[in-house]
Amino acid sequence: MSVKDDIAALLEKSRGEFISGQELADKLGCSRGAVWKAVRTLQQQGFDITAVTNKGYCLETDSDILTEQGVRRYLSPDCSQAQLFVFDCVDSTNNIVRQKAAEGAPEGIVVIAQQQTGGKGRLGRSFFSPKDSGLYLSILLRPTLEVSRAVRITTCAALAVCDAIESAAGEKPDIKWVNDVYLGGRKVCGILTEASVSMESGGLDYAVLGIGINVYEPQGGFPEEIKDIAGAVSKHRTADLKNKLAACVISSFMRYYKDIAQGGFRDDYSRRLMWKGEQIIVVSGENKTPCRIVDVDEECRLEVELENGGHKLISSGEISIRKAK
Repeated sequence: MSVKDDIAALLEKSRGEFISGQELADKLGCSRGAVWKAVRTLQQQGFDITAVTNKGYCLETDSDILTEQGVRRYLSPDCSQAQLFVFDCVDSTNNIVRQKAAEGAPEGIVVIAQQQTGGKGRLGRSFFSPKDSGLYLSILLRPTLEVSRAVRITTCAALAVCDAIESAAGEKPDIKWVNDVYLGGRKVCGILTEASVSMESGGLDYAVLGIGINVYEPQGGFPEEIKDIAGAVSKHRTADLKNKLAACVISSFMRYYKDIAQGGFRDDYSRRLMWKGEQIIVVSGENKTPCRIVDVDEECRLEVELENGGHKLISSGEISIRKAK
């Protein structure tokens, strides 16, 4: 770790309390000048650090900045040893995890960022990932799942995000099939799972689970192309919300993931399912099929009732749904 990262960890550990520049320098074996430069860099990155002569530096208690130490504070005991990599800005957290996977990294490493310059969405779209207002994380998985059941990773992730928002922010989100999380009728989270298939076994070599959450509305609002759809988890800055959300997402997902082969999460997913019992339009290429959502099955395929009264199961893929007008 760099001096900057070490100072961030120490200030996070003593959040709300002052630590003198000399004490920081002594603990890290560096000069006070190096401490000052590191603190200035952290402040420029958004850390709410107060500096007072003869008292030192203090990370304010109402600060909401992502740090490894901050996330670890809220992780469940069974996730406390997870490998976390927290960045200010990356091109894509999924890209970093894919690289680590190719290098043989173990399952369970997590990459988190406050900003992405090349965030990925479904169907080749980009994912809006501005600085300071969102939470972007990816998890490396090495599941013993058939490729046909890989969608379970995404559905478990959607449930985990809902659990995290409810736990950390006190809100009750829904899931728009198959993997979008909505709050108050607006999309607050997108999920993208990228997989590598083993040519030998035909199963998954590894999977990269990517999750992007709009924690706050960005300064200046959302871009024109998504302003009528996108929303945020919280209307107001909340102390440590990003760290809590990140930790709750990781902890909740790994809990579901332990039993992913058994698929016992269907009832939880069904309770979160958006538009259940309502009329929708299923869009597949140029085809638009009006129908009514009935429920999901054990594989989280969407069960719909067609206009002729027949029922059909729809799998995820190059398909989207929208509310009928």
